[in-house]
Amino acid sequence: MTTPRRETLEKLTPVLTKRWLSPEAWRIDVYEQLDGYAALRKAIAAHPDDLIQLIKDSGLRGRGGAGFPTGLKWGFIPQNDGKPHYLVVNADEGEPGTCKDLPLMTHDPHSLIEGVIIASYAIRANRAFIYIRGEAVHAARRLRNAVQEAYAKGYLGTNILGSGHDLDVVVHSGAGAYICGEETALLDSLEGFRGQPRLRPPFPATHGLYASPTVVNNVGTIASVPYIVLGGPDWWKSMGTEKSSGPMIYSLSGRIANPGQYECGLGVTLRELIELAGGMLPGHNLRFWTPGGSSTPLLTADHIDVPLDFEGVAAAGSILGTTATQIFSDQDCPVYATYKWLEFYHHESCGKCTPCREGNYWMVGIYRRILSGAGTHQDLDTLLDTCDNILGRSFCGLGDGATSPVTSSVQYFKQDYLDYIEGRKAPRLSAKQLVGAH
Repeated sequence: MTTPRRETLEKLTPVLTKRWLSPEAWRIDVYEQLDGYAALRKAIAAHPDDLIQLIKDSGLRGRGGAGFPTGLKWGFIPQNDGKPHYLVVNADEGEPGTCKDLPLMTHDPHSLIEGVIIASYAIRANRAFIYIRGEAVHAARRLRNAVQEAYAKGYLGTNILGSGHDLDVVVHSGAGAYICGEETALLDSLEGFRGQPRLRPPFPATHGLYASPTVVNNVGTIASVPYIVLGGPDWWKSMGTEKSSGPMIYSLSGRIANPGQYECGLGVTLRELIELAGGMLPGHNLRFWTPGGSSTPLLTADHIDVPLDFEGVAAAGSILGTTATQIFSDQDCPVYATYKWLEFYHHESCGKCTPCREGNYWMVGIYRRILSGAGTHQDLDTLLDTCDNILGRSFCGLGDGATSPVTSSVQYFKQDYLDYIEGRKAPRLSAKQLVGAH
């Protein structure tokens, strides 16, 4: 018997991903046939303040991890201040497990471009930048081609659609540093400096790019704007939950039959996502998972029915983050998975602050010792003590995020650590890999 909830899932109508499978959807003529740039024509006829209010009314929250109200962020930009305003799109998607922005930019780049134009008009910006991760070569080519097409059609440049508004868009490829996903490090990199986080305050809203008022938004956030303008805030809020409105793209990877991108309203559960993805792989049972990438605290099979929205995941003790849902089974080791994530954070630490730079270095060494069979009970106390010295004491969120899998894996899977330490589990690492352990 089909449950009402299951019937709802079967009738899901794509919003953010509706063009992804259309032939050559990245071309502007195909995009225009599928409602492309209709939202821009509607938006450009409205007052910029009315657009900001529209986004506020929709309840749209940032899709990059923090979930900050988008309309509120736009409203922070001071007007009539005599300074240039900038819109910067954070397309530096580097969180392990996160892969929702790349297919969006590859298959539907004009939805992002159209969102950029509308957002820039709303905050009175005449220059916008899309900062894309350096390794994303194909997506960057598609974006640059889309920008050229938009210029040719008069959607970019001077006097857009006779509105009197001018806008230039630059697609900038970074050099592949995870730290540049942090908004102020991204701004420093965009200005030509080494990508390192800035001390705040002042905040980007008043002192952002080139010390001018700047809005920094994620790809998914900006690409949602045209749909809200066309459909209206009430339509947008009809999807998702009361405090987490709209659809979301969930990136499912790991021990499931059909990994990939799944668009659902915010509030869907992991149980429902796994069902949509064809279930777990044969012989695998869910053991642990990340709701929003490796920098969010692990959850277990007991959390399979937690609503995947900002409030539901927070109540369960984790963070929705980038909705990068990595799914692990009873054949996976939480200790080893945490070690591999920590290697990433240790490698990607920009080195600016001591807690993150030194803390991740030492924790990687401790994990190598534990996984090689040379760990001690004191190592667990040292790990938690190190996390305590990193959390809230780092210059930016990278340090905090690195502690999440450590503390949560010790919380839920302490016995796995003890099995390595007390010799009940065979070592995962050899003595050669102990080099660098402390």
